[in-house]
Amino acid sequence: MIKFIAAAVAFLWIPQFAFAQTDTLKNITWSAYTEMYYCYNFDKPYNHEQDAFIYNHKRHNEVNINLAYIKASLSKAHIRSNLAMMVGNYAQYNLSAEPTWAQFVYEANVGIQLSKQNNWWLDAGIMPSHIGFESAVAADCATLTRSLVAENSPYFETGVKLSYTSDNQQLYAALLLLNGWQQVQKYDDVQKPAWGMQITYSPKPNITLNYSNFIGESNYGVSQRFYHNLYAHLQMSADLRLTLGFDMGQDFYKNPKQTVTWSTPVVIGSYQIKEKHKIAARAEYFNDSDGVIISSTENGAQILGASINYDYQIFENVLFRTELKHYHSEQRVFFQNQTSPYNNFRITAALSVKI
Repeated sequence: MIKFIAAAVAFLWIPQFAFAQTDTLKNITWSAYTEMYYCYNFDKPYNHEQDAFIYNHKRHNEVNINLAYIKASLSKAHIRSNLAMMVGNYAQYNLSAEPTWAQFVYEANVGIQLSKQNNWWLDAGIMPSHIGFESAVAADCATLTRSLVAENSPYFETGVKLSYTSDNQQLYAALLLLNGWQQVQKYDDVQKPAWGMQITYSPKPNITLNYSNFIGESNYGVSQRFYHNLYAHLQMSADLRLTLGFDMGQDFYKNPKQTVTWSTPVVIGSYQIKEKHKIAARAEYFNDSDGVIISSTENGAQILGASINYDYQIFENVLFRTELKHYHSEQRVFFQNQTSPYNNFRITAALSVKI
């Protein structure tokens, strides 16, 4: 699969630079993103690392890069392709189990339009995940840091996607054949592919409804995972936007035979105060009493999270953000806090440039 994708991307890109035709260069667009941040965790982790279930803005009490990438996109006739290379904490911690070469690849995919009359596309490669309403690019999200459900579900996926968009843009549907649960390279013991589906419907311009799922092996092939992701974007007014989300996952084990479940509701609201000023708030509940994702305690984890966010758009492409976040757990999850291991406070500030 990886060799095929690499060959397909090379087939599309190498001729463009080899011949450097003016018309071809007009079809290539370049973009870049850099996000610097500073996070202070009041638990003061001795090794400067945030909790094991956090993968973005990972470093405590130091200035660092969460994500920086440069991206080239080709759109010509009935072909499209994206190639983006990255560095930062997101790459370091989210792709730590991948081969070294893959840890620097943010996107590498190619797509072909299958029908001139209808908007049917077949894409293959490393792509953004079809699960969830948050991405690794903080500037595109309502809050500075990611929710617990986003941190513990796929940010990216590798495989083949067949998608359709209706003429009126109200319906989007996709069927995916994947290497696995946020994987570039399949595990050695896993032979079966994973599957995914996504349906997005916008009955009105101010309403977007989405259902996505994942079916495949997880935990290095020892369990079968069924995951469901639902969310709604509601534009309540010109300045107020609400996002309601609910995810539920189940892992089925054969030896010994058992089923474990976790679920995560989340609510995010954002409000445009003035042209350059915006605030946002988030409430979430990560219910993992079976310890599927957070297995550091005997009874898993049940974490209630709340955050408040302030954005200042300094320039068109430069955004300053700060966020105060509080976690409360029913279990002793926050080991660094000897006084109150059931609670955690952290404050994060970031400066991002997107061009």
